[in-house]
Amino acid sequence: MANKSEEVLKGLKTAMEAELTGHIFYKSASETISDPMGRKAFATMAAEEMEHFNYLRRQYESVLEKGAYDFSKKLLKKAVTHANSPIFSDDLRSRIKNAHFEVNALTIGTKLELDAIRFYSDCAKNAEDEAAKTFYNGLVEWERDHYQALNSQLEALKEEYFLANNFVPM
Repeated sequence: MANKSEEVLKGLKTAMEAELTGHIFYKSASETISDPMGRKAFATMAAEEMEHFNYLRRQYESVLEKGAYDFSKKLLKKAVTHANSPIFSDDLRSRIKNAHFEVNALTIGTKLELDAIRFYSDCAKNAEDEAAKTFYNGLVEWERDHYQALNSQLEALKEEYFLANNFVPM
């Protein structure tokens, strides 16, 4: 039993570290990006990552104290679905040549979210408890929404950005 709890605690700690990293990254991006729509989108994602962190921390504390998850409090439903709306305003295209930070933020964000999706998917697959599977699959959906939003915006801007900066293959 102790080994199983230790394994769960290790996974939750890894998840908390990832969520905190995401929070810090998105918060920094929201404070650096000049596009008002982008600032708001990244600030919302930062807040959601912190919500995930806090929920995971509660689970960590429960497993540490009781040896089991505590699903009496649910992860809140998303207030915003990011995947269906652009992150940046159309104004960004007019200055795409100099949108280095914005494009990099999208690129790094997609990698963070893809890693989180893979991690939570593995946690769900390896969970022995149905409630834990549901919990981790819920986190997968949150992260998938972030990934889809970031990736679709990146795909919409990447070609223009590369062309404007002469980043085309020879």
